[in-house]
Amino acid sequence: MRFRFFFGAAIVVALFGATGMASAAPPHHGAAYTCSGGVWTGDPSTSTFVSIPSGAYDSIKVTGVCDVVPDAVINVKGDIKVARGALFDAQSAPSTITVGHDVTADAGSFLGLGCQSNFDHTPHPCAIEPDGASVITVNGDVRAKNAFLVLLNGITVRKNVELTGGGGGDWAEKHNTIGGNLSIHNVTPDWMGVEFNTVGGNVDLKKIWAVDPGDGGFGAVDVVVNTIGHDLHCSGLGPRLSGGFIDGEVNIVGHKTTGQCVGLVGSSS
Repeated sequence: MRFRFFFGAAIVVALFGATGMASAAPPHHGAAYTCSGGVWTGDPSTSTFVSIPSGAYDSIKVTGVCDVVPDAVINVKGDIKVARGALFDAQSAPSTITVGHDVTADAGSFLGLGCQSNFDHTPHPCAIEPDGASVITVNGDVRAKNAFLVLLNGITVRKNVELTGGGGGDWAEKHNTIGGNLSIHNVTPDWMGVEFNTVGGNVDLKKIWAVDPGDGGFGAVDVVVNTIGHDLHCSGLGPRLSGGFIDGEVNIVGHKTTGQCVGLVGSSS
């Protein structure tokens, strides 16, 4: 397998990784918290991130250029909301984050959750503490609408992941455990990877069209070694679609497969 994932992760680190950082003032215990400020200049050497510290919060709203303190332990009773055009980077430094309800991302935003070094295939190492690993659990849904970029790496989502519209950069949704359904619709990324996920319900991939397909023929949209409890539906994926290049490893689907992904599955027995 050509690990396009590494290339994509490197680009994200260059864009959104460790730069100048300013720690936010610790919030009152249990309070709703807004992370604002920070400056994204387009150049990591001159950008400034506001770092969310460890703590227990009723909710978190991200309106600026924000990340997490390395090894932070963050407990959110309610939701994490990433506002229009804001940036939340919890994929460059290891952290433990537990969200009681949902994580949402609005138009033009960046949402990055999870970094891991302990996977045999396609790890997403933390830019800070490369041997570290995140433990991120969302007890509700993860939803993004018209986001610029969404990266989900090795997280647990108890309910559903719904990514609709948007696109920019290499989108990677990999090594996640999703209790409900995974749906990705109407996204125009540079490249899309849906790999090594365990999904309890359905996976529905529709109208994902990569705008930077110059990857040597290895697949502008990759659907690789996912284990899916119910159905896999694929349509409008391109301009190339790949099931990966690991001998003997395919997507495992518990019920039926329809559309373009029919040829990318093996037996569920």
